[in-house]
Amino acid sequence: MRNALSSIAADAQRRAMLVVAAVAVACVCGCAHPSSAPDRTSVDALAPTGTLRVGLYPGTPTSIIGEARAADARGVGLELGRALAARTAVPFEPVVFKNNAEVFAAAKSGNVDAVFTNATPTRMKELDFSPTVLQVEQGYLVPAGSPIHAMSDVDRANVRVGVSEGSTSEATLSGELRNASVVRVPSLAAAIDELASGKLDAFATNKATLYEMSDKLAGSSVLAGRWGLESFAIGIPKGRQAAMPLLSEFVSEAKTDGTVARAVHRSGLRGAVLSN
Repeated sequence: MRNALSSIAADAQRRAMLVVAAVAVACVCGCAHPSSAPDRTSVDALAPTGTLRVGLYPGTPTSIIGEARAADARGVGLELGRALAARTAVPFEPVVFKNNAEVFAAAKSGNVDAVFTNATPTRMKELDFSPTVLQVEQGYLVPAGSPIHAMSDVDRANVRVGVSEGSTSEATLSGELRNASVVRVPSLAAAIDELASGKLDAFATNKATLYEMSDKLAGSSVLAGRWGLESFAIGIPKGRQAAMPLLSEFVSEAKTDGTVARAVHRSGLRGAVLSN
């Protein structure tokens, strides 16, 4: 009897210790991943109208493909904007413009609250940016039957290289290409038409966009190699510094918890370079 009682007491003690250990682990995990509401001052600075207005432009998986309100709409900018709105507990409003230049202008004037774009030194003078979310290679798209087979074939006399108006490609290649001509086009759709009709010999932008364009232009190809690397981040209008800690925390969490990776996968973004 005495041995049986001793065994029961020992079992009870072991169970008690397991409960204590489980509670301790739960407390540690809870402390490591706090689920506190965002600071109201930061939220008000980020979305002063009470709605997070995110600027987007069509035709690229870095921003949006499809109709913004459609169930099958995709794009890293779209998904990150939606996730940021959920994180800050405000309504999400996607605002779609014709091209990236118009998106940038809207952010600069405060008509949208956030954009997902290449954070260049020039743009940093006009917007404040989060830490880098992801990087994308920059390259060239050429049409079917093109005599341009390699990056080294591009910068030659009589080669017309298309770039989007107000884009990073326009700013960079206008200074780097010595022999080829840089031609501004108003939209990605116009660039596809001009490549197909022979008005352009190549089009330059990030490869995420180029692959999407190539899917719509039979026989076209994206050249191997790259002439640059874009660092995409979330930009907000100047004067909203109070929102930056919240934005930085969101980006860090989105990269580590898989939000960014999932958005890249769902959007079909090609040419992306992810980092923690």
